[in-house]
Amino acid sequence: MFRTFTFGLSAVLLATAGLAQAAPTEYVIESNHTYPSFTAPHMGISFWRGKFNKTSGSVMLDTAAATGSVDIMIDASTVDFGHEKMNEHARSEDFFNAAEYPTITYSGEISFDGATPVAVDGELTMLGVSKPVPLKINSFKCIEHPMLKVEVCGADATASFDRTDFGMDYGASSGTGVELQIQVEALKKP
Repeated sequence: MFRTFTFGLSAVLLATAGLAQAAPTEYVIESNHTYPSFTAPHMGISFWRGKFNKTSGSVMLDTAAATGSVDIMIDASTVDFGHEKMNEHARSEDFFNAAEYPTITYSGEISFDGATPVAVDGELTMLGVSKPVPLKINSFKCIEHPMLKVEVCGADATASFDRTDFGMDYGASSGTGVELQIQVEALKKP
């Protein structure tokens, strides 16, 4: 059921990836347009999808040097399955234990193909446990934001991991694999 996780994502969420420019440039995660989401087995009979509603962090990019980094924070208490009883259980000690571990983090180094970010070699920290969780960047694009008139970059990233690696063992007999899907947008820092 919520033997999930995410985020990052992964994580995180996240999340997350890339952005353009010719010198080291910092981009700030736009929380209203960033959603680390995940899919995980529920009692072995279906797959539930959830997301985290509050994400923050930054991405540093230097496309000329083909280097970059990601630092993401996810508020574990904002886990959302669209089902309040599930949300409550997911926040409990059985899963994310949001009272004791309120923040999920993801930090890593961005890999490039030419000037395009294609992956993140990062570490997810959840429930006080840190493990490597690499992200694949499936798409990446930067444009001038039509309303804010500042550069905005967006990416779609995916990853997978086993939640028991982080000590999330509740209901493990029903399956423990988690698939992350992370949509992220970040604004160039003024």
